[in-house]
Amino acid sequence: MTRPSRPLALSLGDPAGIGPEIALKAWRALCSDGPVFALIGDHPILHDQAARLGLPAPQRIAHLSEANAVFGSALPVLPLDDITVPAVQPGTPSPDQAPLICASIERGVALALSGEAAGLVTCPIAKSVLYEAGFRFPGHTEYLADLTRHAPVSGPRGPVMMLANAHLRVVLTSIHVSLCDALAAMTAERVIELARLTHNALQQDFGIAHPRLALAGLNPHAGEDGALGREEIEILNPAAERLRTEGIDISDARPPDTLFHADARQGYDVVLCQYHDQGLIPVKTLDFHGGVNITLGLPIIRTSPDHGTAFDRAGQLTARPDSLIAALRQADTLARHRYDA
Repeated sequence: MTRPSRPLALSLGDPAGIGPEIALKAWRALCSDGPVFALIGDHPILHDQAARLGLPAPQRIAHLSEANAVFGSALPVLPLDDITVPAVQPGTPSPDQAPLICASIERGVALALSGEAAGLVTCPIAKSVLYEAGFRFPGHTEYLADLTRHAPVSGPRGPVMMLANAHLRVVLTSIHVSLCDALAAMTAERVIELARLTHNALQQDFGIAHPRLALAGLNPHAGEDGALGREEIEILNPAAERLRTEGIDISDARPPDTLFHADARQGYDVVLCQYHDQGLIPVKTLDFHGGVNITLGLPIIRTSPDHGTAFDRAGQLTARPDSLIAALRQADTLARHRYDA
């Protein structure tokens, strides 16, 4: 597969975390055959860590299109010269870094919306740090949804979180809420909305002509015909039946304890899970280091590593870049399906 003509944009994330380190390590792993990417936001910590890793100093570029020529010899960096860059101590986050963190994300979104970037990959941020600086969004994904709200989407609008690795894809009907709140918010309409969006994304971005969706039950044994709970009978199965009348291939609610083993995974392309840990536990058990967070239903391609800032490991140069590498490769694949099919 040849390199794409348009590089990916990689936002800096929190510079006090492991983002700068894994960006450099991802470049080292991908510099010979791509996908090509450029990091948005030149920061002294990048140059310090490159030297400590024995890597070439990152090279500043004026335009994203220059990344292809630079990528084989150094990590391309798009500077944010209008942003004051405070000093940073690895592992010691500060709200003073918030303008740089947000500007990096906003520049990445703008590059993706304009078509200069094939997609956006985001290094981890710490919401608690940004909240101290007045950040008003529940999280990274909601921020991206707001930044892209005026751009049209092809199909249902998200954002919806998919977690994926080489073995499994899951989509979540609820994300970072308590289990009680997740159950209270579960409705047939939410399941229908999620399934429609997921079906469209699998066709558009994953190149799957006839997606197969598995619906995870909520209760043990998928409710055991109502003996162990009625959500399957009253919410999940009616939603699945309605979706099938629309031509979407989705199962009735299936027992979660038999849904994720190797033989079962051969029968579907994605699982719609009813709460956070129902989906995240199997994904992380199957490949803890290679998981990717994919945002469906945006007008841009967006992926990110499936881990946080790891402030406790920042500056030690021991962080694994596996998830970021997977996120970059996944973004490249999604962009090829969406734009080159």
